[in-house]
Formats: sequence, C-alpha cells, structure tokens
Amino acid sequence: MSNVTNFTHFMLTAYLDLGMFRYLVFLLLLVLYIMTLSSNLLLISVIVLNRTLAQPMYLFLCSLFLSELYGSTMLFPMLLHHVVWQLHQISVSFCFLQIYCLHSYATIEYLNLAVLSYDRYIAICFPLQYHSHMNRDRMIKLIVSAWLYGFFIVLTTEGITITLKLCDNKIPKVYCDNYSVVRMACSDISYVNIHGLIVTFVTIVIPFLYMLYTYVRILRVCFSGSKSLRQKALSTCMPHLVTILNFTIGGSFELVQSRFNMGGTPIAVRVFLSLYCISSQPLLSPLIYGFNISKLRSMCKGLLLSRLHQR
Repeated sequence: MSNVTNFTHFMLTAYLDLGMFRYLVFLLLLVLYIMTLSSNLLLISVIVLNRTLAQPMYLFLCSLFLSELYGSTMLFPMLLHHVVWQLHQISVSFCFLQIYCLHSYATIEYLNLAVLSYDRYIAICFPLQYHSHMNRDRMIKLIVSAWLYGFFIVLTTEGITITLKLCDNKIPKVYCDNYSVVRMACSDISYVNIHGLIVTFVTIVIPFLYMLYTYVRILRVCFSGSKSLRQKALSTCMPHLVTILNFTIGGSFELVQSRFNMGGTPIAVRVFLSLYCISSQPLLSPLIYGFNISKLRSMCKGLLLSRLHQR
C-alpha cells in the first residue's frame, strides 16, 4: 500500500497523435454529434407534437431517444475537446461524473429496449388485451422504472469504486469507464467483481433472456398467422430487433475490452471498440425507426416540409 498516490487527474492513453489531422477528426466527430442530436430531437418533436402518436409504443420510443440524447451529450463534447486541444487528462471528479453518466445511459438504454420488447410482445401475442395491459399507469411505471433503476444501480456501483485506493492513473481508453478504474486498485477487488457480476446478471442477462423469449413468441405467432399479419408484425418489430442486436454487439465489444487484456490489439481497433457502442446506437436507432416505421417517416417529412415552406 506504500505505492498509493492521491491522484488529481487520470490520463486517457488511447488517444492517437493525430497532428494536423486532428481538425479533420474534430470535424467528423462534430458532424456525427450534430446528426445524432438532430435525428433524435426530430423524432422526439414529432412524437410529442402529434396526438395521434400518443400510444405506448411511440412514448416508449420517445424515452429511448431521450436516453440517446443523454448518452451522446455525455460523450461527444468531451471527445471534441480532447481531440482538438490534444489534452488527454481528465480530473478525477469529472472522470467519475462521466463514468456515472455513460454507465447509467447504457443501463437505461438497454432497459428501454426491454420495455419495447414487452410492448411488442403484448401487442402481437395478445392483441385483444393490449389496451388493458398497456394502460397509462403501467406505461408511466415502466418508463420511470427504467430511468430510476439506471440512475440508482450505477450510483451503488460507483460508490464502491470511489472508495478504492489506486496505484495508477492511466486509463487505456478515450473516455473514463468504471472497470478501468477498478483495475488500477492496489487492494483486493474480489468484492467489487462479485458486485459487478450480480449487477451484470440483473441488468443485462435477465433483460436479454426476456427479450429473447419475447421474440421467440413473436416470431412463432407471425409465422403461424396470415401473410398480412406477418408483414405488419415484422414491420414494427424489425427496427427494434436491429437496434437490440446493434446495442448488444457494441456492448459485447466493450465488455471484452474491459475484462480482458487487449495490449496486443492495435490502438485504433481498441478506440473503435470502445466508441462503437456509445456513438453508433444514438445515431443508428432514430434513423432505423424513422425510416422503417411509416407513421414516423411520413410525419417527419411533413414537419420538415412545413419548416421549409415557412422559410
């Protein structure tokens, strides 16, 4: 324990020396961030402003898009700052704030996807009971529960991490994450790992198994029904299924990088793996839903055209 130092900053060591190319990277990241904000805000506006979309599925989607605004805003401004100024250190307090925000975003995002799976499961497998099952009170409880659980469970995890004494201050990523800090601890972290496994099981494994179960049931109903029923069901389920797969794959990349030694992997690959989950989902999700759900697509077009005519 004599090696313990009270650090005031962490060093983010995964940034590449880009030289003058940093301005190009900055511009690309800025465009990506603006597209992410614009697409999510557009769909949120369409859902909020149109009373015909005051249905559970669209309100669950609104919650999903809000979580993506939250997650991308906690990532991109910091990335832009580090890239353009080539400052790769971050204060301990801001690092823990970023850990809290990014981990709570990921938790809320995944639970929102699970809630959408439940909504589609009830709508397709029990259509006659849908409105009684998915009433206003249950809808509000599902949305609020996803957000409150995400904020609370990450708070408990980070509360444990903050108590650790660290022997290093180098984080091998372009942003702060919880397990990278835990791995720098000087003391025994077995209790931290046990807590992490429990949280992972409750937060990831159980929702994943439930989503798998719902889609097995949905697909069984689709392929046993008429062609029109199958087409209608798949048109609303496919965007959701694609976003689940994308987020699960991205989360798997992040899990592998956090838990295993990636020292032999090229740094550019490590940066891609660490950014894919957080940066791709907030952009791809509104695009997938916006293009594939006909009501959203037509109303987005109408809103954009009306704005253009006003100008």
